[in-house]
Amino acid sequence: MYLFKKEHLFAVLYSLLLILFTIYVLMDTFLISEVYDTTNEKIDVQSNKTTTGKKTITDTSYKDDNISININTYRAYDTNIYVADIVLTDASYLKTAFANNVYGKNIVANTSTIASSNNAILAINGDYYGVQEKGYVLKNGKIYRTTSKNNQEDLIIYQNGDFDIIMETDTNIEDLLQHNVYNILSFGPSLIVNGKISVDKNTEVGKAMASNPRTAIGIVDKLHYVFVVSDGRTSESAGLSLYELATFMSDFNVELLYNLDGGGSSTMYFNGNVVNNPTTNGKNIKERSVSDIVYIGY
Repeated sequence: MYLFKKEHLFAVLYSLLLILFTIYVLMDTFLISEVYDTTNEKIDVQSNKTTTGKKTITDTSYKDDNISININTYRAYDTNIYVADIVLTDASYLKTAFANNVYGKNIVANTSTIASSNNAILAINGDYYGVQEKGYVLKNGKIYRTTSKNNQEDLIIYQNGDFDIIMETDTNIEDLLQHNVYNILSFGPSLIVNGKISVDKNTEVGKAMASNPRTAIGIVDKLHYVFVVSDGRTSESAGLSLYELATFMSDFNVELLYNLDGGGSSTMYFNGNVVNNPTTNGKNIKERSVSDIVYIGY
């Protein structure tokens, strides 16, 4: 009897320790914030440019001497899709930013908050680097994480504004920096490459549902870009599969389109307001905090 009680007590203690360890791992992954680097410096002196001349702003457009933005809302696949068409005179107006302007684990803020604090004209959520232990992080010309991730397909943005797709394990991040790569977005997959759809009907991100809110970034031509966000998980807007998003955007003459973090993260911000209706579960229309954004601004 004593031996049985002792073994029973050991089993209970072991189970309790296992539960506590699991809780700690989950909290460390998703809740506990760790600041790795408090600097988000930019090496491109062009980033200090300021707007000149007349600005023309409406609810869905912005135009000055350097930046032209036009946002249109479309309806396809029972889903609301927001497409921002962007034309720049210089690549330095396409930037990324961290939540709270620091690099770290679980450092998050709403897309609109990060955008506002960086005086962004237009912004979308980025790759949510902060919940990953691996995967390249290079933002605005500075390397923050050098550990590659297996089978990770990245979008690289050169200092001149050109886009390309690389596999992390086939490259070295220091070499990419030396070859004038200015930003890396590490989420994926690519949706359109060389003007052709690069995903099939069964392609998905992890175990995500087929129909989701989505965020994507693409290039049409030199210094001509698109930011794309779709709503989803609501009775008004079902959401898109990756193939549906790629198919829809193939009509926009996009040369390359890359999938960013989606679901509750999918948010488009323009001129002080959130354009779309971000939601995680379809019950509440509100932003989900993220690690970083991609934006247009001075």
